[in-house]
Amino acid sequence: MGRALRNLFVAGCVLLWLIPLYLLIVNALTPAGGYTGTPDWAPRGFAVLDNLRIAWSEAGVGESFLVSLLYAVVCGAVAVLVAAMAAFAVVVLPVPRPAFWFWLIYSGTLFPLQMFLAPLFGLYADANLYDTRLGLMLVYVAWAAPFAFFLVRNQMTTMPPEITEAAMLDGASFRRIFWRIHVPLMSSGLGAAFIFQFTAVWNDLLLGITLSRSPEVQPVMAALMTLNSAYASSGPPVILAGALIVSVPTLLVFLLFRGLFLRGVTAIAR
Repeated sequence: MGRALRNLFVAGCVLLWLIPLYLLIVNALTPAGGYTGTPDWAPRGFAVLDNLRIAWSEAGVGESFLVSLLYAVVCGAVAVLVAAMAAFAVVVLPVPRPAFWFWLIYSGTLFPLQMFLAPLFGLYADANLYDTRLGLMLVYVAWAAPFAFFLVRNQMTTMPPEITEAAMLDGASFRRIFWRIHVPLMSSGLGAAFIFQFTAVWNDLLLGITLSRSPEVQPVMAALMTLNSAYASSGPPVILAGALIVSVPTLLVFLLFRGLFLRGVTAIAR
């Protein structure tokens, strides 16, 4: 009876998650001119290609899609690399007060992002970084690194210190120990941390609308919000087609790297 109730609960949660996805796909198929104003539970046509074309080219989602892909890949990778170096310093290197450095770095995830927006906007305006790709990439790396540090550090603490001691007895430097021993052994955890940061940067809206305004600089979520206001008169089909485009990268990342993600999460949670 307990297993049956648990399976029923899981099936209900899956159904609740699939209903909005079903409505999104069905209404993205509807021609923009044939939308009645209420969500359709059955397709009224097959205009998804036209809706995708309008959202991709005419509404500018395509350009922001590529820019946001650059942000997510580069910033996610750099944030994980910086986090791995910081975790190595805190866990392996003989730095004084490692707990202090851990909490100092991890505190970047403890405060609401909104409290930094006003000073960050003023700083970017003074430094001529506002509405630039470099400015967004810098803030994305700084925003993503603390949580990646927390994940990587958790896995690094499970590694036996005898590995580092044996490498040092063989004459290996700390740089060689990091690149040749710790990075290969933590590949699954680093991959999971990258997937987390890729998804976080890709889904960002707040920083995108605060620190950018040009279509060639704005991330894709900001472009989708602009699409919602600019194409409101043409109805939700075009907007939902844009939402389908936006959802593809994170879906592909989790489907293609689900094994790496599960191994990384298991290694981190030990």
